[in-house]
Amino acid sequence: MILVKLILAHIIGDFFLQRAKWIESKERKKWFSPHLFLHVFIHFILVMLILWDFSGLPAALIIMITHYFIDGFKLSFQNEKTKGFWFGADQVAHLLVLVLAWNFFWGGTMIGGLSDQFWIVLTGLLFLTYPASYIMQYIMDPWNEQIELDQKESLRGAGKYIGMLERVFVYLAFMTGNAQVIGFLLAAKSVFRFGDLTKSKDRKLTEYILIGTLFSFLMAIIAGLLSTRFYML
Repeated sequence: MILVKLILAHIIGDFFLQRAKWIESKERKKWFSPHLFLHVFIHFILVMLILWDFSGLPAALIIMITHYFIDGFKLSFQNEKTKGFWFGADQVAHLLVLVLAWNFFWGGTMIGGLSDQFWIVLTGLLFLTYPASYIMQYIMDPWNEQIELDQKESLRGAGKYIGMLERVFVYLAFMTGNAQVIGFLLAAKSVFRFGDLTKSKDRKLTEYILIGTLFSFLMAIIAGLLSTRFYML
């Protein structure tokens, strides 16, 4: 499935093979950042590797070039207050390029075979880890200043990894036809969080956790629905 492979390459390149210092360099130097050139070249290599076919070279080159310009424009116009908006616009633009490249170079066709299942499930799983965490970060950002969280009483990065695991569990439950497990996971998390919420007696914290949990579960369910849809094509 060509489109799924292109999306998978994008997820790996944008969220797994990009370090924090690369992002800082891009934000400082923008169009002329060496890390921006390295970042788009990695996307080119990933597309070629995941397609494993030199006939995809023109598409890989176009994806690399457009990636540079899309990221460049985002870096030029974003600021601290608009990072969430530009992050979303950036990802939508990249996805649009992938869809157009798929349609133009491969006629919008999907290659059949048992391997399709593997690519669909893998793409969904990877999306629900770091990419989904970034999306959650931007969703919850407007309320972060209103919530006082004691980081000393929490494991470093624990919340992020708990979110990843719960989304993966929800996704796998959905994909295996065990949607009832989702209710059990939601109830289990509520039980574990009940002590914190009772102790804090903070309505804002309760609402904050509920919003984050529901958005996280919703994202996993949507990913499961889309993956099921692709699976049936």
